[in-house]
Amino acid sequence: MKRGVRVIPYQVVNEVDAVNEVPKGVEIIKAAEIWEKTKGTGITVAVLDTGVDTDHPDLKDRIAGGRNFTTDDRSNPDIYEDYNGHGTHVAGTIAAIDDGKGVVGVAPEVSLLIIKVLDKNGSGQYKWIIDGINYAVEQKVDIISMSLGGPEDVPELHEAIKHAIKNNVLVVCAAGNDGDGDEETDELGYPGCYNEVICVGAIDMERNSSPFTNSNNEIDLVAPGEKILSTYLNGKYATLSGTSMATPHVSGAMALIKVIANKSFGRNLTEPELYAQLIKRTIPLGSSPKLVGNGLLYLTVPDYLAELVDEKVLNKIMSI
Repeated sequence: MKRGVRVIPYQVVNEVDAVNEVPKGVEIIKAAEIWEKTKGTGITVAVLDTGVDTDHPDLKDRIAGGRNFTTDDRSNPDIYEDYNGHGTHVAGTIAAIDDGKGVVGVAPEVSLLIIKVLDKNGSGQYKWIIDGINYAVEQKVDIISMSLGGPEDVPELHEAIKHAIKNNVLVVCAAGNDGDGDEETDELGYPGCYNEVICVGAIDMERNSSPFTNSNNEIDLVAPGEKILSTYLNGKYATLSGTSMATPHVSGAMALIKVIANKSFGRNLTEPELYAQLIKRTIPLGSSPKLVGNGLLYLTVPDYLAELVDEKVLNKIMSI
């Protein structure tokens, strides 16, 4: 089945043994300001990536289980250890525990289902991704987070994503790092540019669009993706850059939003309704929608702004 997929190429800025701070990206999206309402308890996020450092002190208590679909560890389905670092970094941004040590994730009380679909080299087969998505749906997760991609539109992959959406699973994907900084040119990566997914681009800490972030009409929003501090291999921490790093900010935020919105409405919202709740929590950045979509994820948007649902949101809801 066609060429494989990879982690979205990323840059390792530095690696350290110990830290004690709230990462800047978590601060920028205002996650901590709503933790008094929820930290994501009761929500499960499936991380489809290179696995996880299962012994990392910031993550081990958040891991609810996992499965390996790669050929690592002789294809043993019960070993989903990370030998690359990418998956561990993504997992930490979503859910690193809030214990006053190390780092803290956007939603520090969510449960993580670790689905290893990329091997130690960061490469994978489309079949592994598809099987991983279907497994996540079978396990009744709330959110699927995928910081991976490839250049080909594979119908079977698209169908798996549609299946997840029909089962009310939110699917969050990285836009890709093939951008040239020109909003007039389109860079397409899959599954990020499927209309059904929440496609995440990257900005720097000054809210400028990252020069590497893909531009196209399917970008939904942006989050911090440059010099992101999170968990890494061997119990360490690292600062990485890429749309892969922006994506878990949104995955974690969706966990918080789902708890708050369901409680507010007194029922379980549908996937399109939750998408609308997400987009209400963005602020414009003044750049082309092809670069930043609806804007920057900002969890404490004032009520009067939250009532303004962009036409793009309505169009997306109608198309599902």
